[in-house]
Amino acid sequence: MKKIFLSIFLSFAIAANAADIYVAPNGDDTADGSKATPLKSLRIALRQAREMRRLADTPLAEPVNIHILSGTYNLHEPLYVRPEDSGTPLSPTVIIGHDASLSGGVSVTGWRKEGKCYVADTPVFNGNLIDFRQLYVNGVKAVRARDVAVFDDMAHILSLDKKKQVFYLPLTKAVRSLAQAYADRRYIMKHTPAEMVLHEMWCVAVLRIKDIKIQGDSAAVTVHQPESTIQFEHPWPSPMVNTKPYVTEDGRTLNLNSAFYLTNHPALLDHPGEWYHDVRAHKIYYYPRKGEKIMSAVAPALESLVIVEGTADRPVHDICFRNLSFTHSTWMRPSTDGHVPLQAGMFMYEGYKLRPAMVRPDRNHKLDNQGFLGRPASAVTVRYAADVSFDKCRFTQLGSSGIDYAEGTSRGCISNSLFTDIAGNGIVAGTFSPAAYETHLPYMPSDRRVICDGLVIANNTVHNVATEDWGTLGICCGVVSNCIIAHNEIYDVSYSAINLGWGWTQSVNAMYGNEVYRNYIHHYARHEYDCAGIYTLSAQPKTFITENVVEKIYHPTYAHDPNHWFYLYCDEGSSFITVKDNWTEGEKFLQNANGPCNTWENNGPQVHDSIRANAGIRPNLDITNLRKQIQTRKPKKQP
Repeated sequence: MKKIFLSIFLSFAIAANAADIYVAPNGDDTADGSKATPLKSLRIALRQAREMRRLADTPLAEPVNIHILSGTYNLHEPLYVRPEDSGTPLSPTVIIGHDASLSGGVSVTGWRKEGKCYVADTPVFNGNLIDFRQLYVNGVKAVRARDVAVFDDMAHILSLDKKKQVFYLPLTKAVRSLAQAYADRRYIMKHTPAEMVLHEMWCVAVLRIKDIKIQGDSAAVTVHQPESTIQFEHPWPSPMVNTKPYVTEDGRTLNLNSAFYLTNHPALLDHPGEWYHDVRAHKIYYYPRKGEKIMSAVAPALESLVIVEGTADRPVHDICFRNLSFTHSTWMRPSTDGHVPLQAGMFMYEGYKLRPAMVRPDRNHKLDNQGFLGRPASAVTVRYAADVSFDKCRFTQLGSSGIDYAEGTSRGCISNSLFTDIAGNGIVAGTFSPAAYETHLPYMPSDRRVICDGLVIANNTVHNVATEDWGTLGICCGVVSNCIIAHNEIYDVSYSAINLGWGWTQSVNAMYGNEVYRNYIHHYARHEYDCAGIYTLSAQPKTFITENVVEKIYHPTYAHDPNHWFYLYCDEGSSFITVKDNWTEGEKFLQNANGPCNTWENNGPQVHDSIRANAGIRPNLDITNLRKQIQTRKPKKQP
């Protein structure tokens, strides 16, 4: 053991004068980290860089580059980046991938054919059997067994009883199958609950079924706690019930009662490409597509892959991740506690009506509900950090959010990166009210260091995100200040493309000086309405939404209100925002319960074609010049 520690120490000393450290899948963590004899793990490479800086006689004047050589690096725990790993402006720590991927997954092997399905044993991760909500077969995300192959075929709830906390569903084939299974009490002991995914205006709720019984011409469904009480007590969003059919302009009749689908039950495993995990029997079943053989299968095991975290007094700083892939994360709360979100995927610990409604100051309308929120996991999380950036990275096959600059961040940049095949939000930034802080209150902390300030989100491609949690977004910013969202292309999202703001309030808060500039947004609202290409909330002085392009919205047949969609949408409390020179293919905008001093000017299809030409991804975009260009429009200090 002493020899191993001595070898590691000597490797630090050998590399102390080098600016490059190498990591390879076949490396050795007792090696010196040179290209000829690379390390095996990024964790040890970070430690070596840390020691290099600590032991240097004078501050380093060049970057310390950690090269991650080609391959997949399966993590056993998140990579933690701490203040001790910080660089300097002259000598940042740059983590560079060379066709390299950090994966939180574990291979599923030993598949054997049983009837129509392939079957494998539940994999072991860090000595334990795992549960998971995604499975990737031959590099493609498989479908968790459900009762519909096409979401337009979803059934609709009949009614509900809030006092008794009961849903009433039509007697579809799948509903009958589940009712028959639940009638056998041994089933409940042998299987984890089936789930009902319920469409609710601008969100979906994931509800674990406790019991289902046929009663006459319908089925009565109860769901587990804690989600049952949250679901039936909170008023927004609510299921649509007893809604009259809607006839579209082309003569189609739509059922506007809330749609739902059923999942996570062996009887629903009836379509090629689907899978089911029998958690208690420790078996995975996969129904192959025609002619398909399983060459590889991966189940995600970690909720977080990278956590960059300092403190308000000692932030992590001057770190850059470049050209690196982040894959195979999960998020298990829906399986253990259900998932009842308020908006943007932020889930409720508690939500209920206020009777009588609460009077609020500053021209705000009365508040009719309260809510206390949690935040979904993210593959990469940054907290209390300055000048931490991600450039030319790839975020894919993730079970919740892609990247989250959660709180206490200053400057930093997410640029030239790809976000795709993500279950929740692509990019998240800022506070969405701390868990103990009622979410409608204006957020103005006395210590402004907790605010996400000066983040640049630029030149990213965000598509095929919000694939499971349909109420999430491409880019989702809550309470942020001086944030720039520019030159991104966002498409194939389930709800709105960009959210800016939080709190539903005109009152003074910490949001200020944000910019949404020259983004190209198309093919949005695949599943949810009450949406827009760009959506804002609350007062945001000196905020500009300019020169964006928004077009081509989806038209799901189960949207709660077929007309309630927009290109640009300033929602409750939006104030002091300039919306100008945005090209949209029509003039369908909304200003709902807005505050004062918003400016709307020259938005719609008449905007000059140069706006369309300049929006979206720009090759070789100069982020520094972009920031300077935009900052010329900002006042020197907050009013």
